[in-house]
Amino acid sequence: MRHTISVLVENKPGVLAKVSGLFSRRGYNIDSLSVGPTENPTISRMTIVVSVEDKSIEQITKQLYKLINVIKIQDLDPAVCLDRELALIKVNTAPNYRPEIIEIADIFRAKIVDVSLKSLVVEITGTEDKINAIIELLSPYGILELARAGKVAISRGNK
Repeated sequence: MRHTISVLVENKPGVLAKVSGLFSRRGYNIDSLSVGPTENPTISRMTIVVSVEDKSIEQITKQLYKLINVIKIQDLDPAVCLDRELALIKVNTAPNYRPEIIEIADIFRAKIVDVSLKSLVVEITGTEDKINAIIELLSPYGILELARAGKVAISRGNK
């Protein structure tokens, strides 16, 4: 099962290495990892997506809490959290296909952020499913490059 874990950590050098090292030492592959400062500049939020069994997530949580720089851990329930990804997709464009690609971008509320003679760069934010869907639709035109950011997530409400 895929779990999205939100980890608040002290914003100090080496913390990312300690946390990611914990996963690799235990043989867990991180599907997605995103780190950034919070409203408090001394604290960073790590959003980690990992595919593990439910009992393994409990073990991971216990191990994370043993790290000195970890402040709070939440296994986010998909039903009560918001999550988004960002992707930049460079698409091969012959002039006669350009309107079709722009139309696909419009349907997905994506932005065209760069235009050249032979390519367009599409910027899209949304759920993993939305990103996967636009990639699937743009693939027949020829995706030249793809850069995809890790998932960021936050719980809904006042928690």
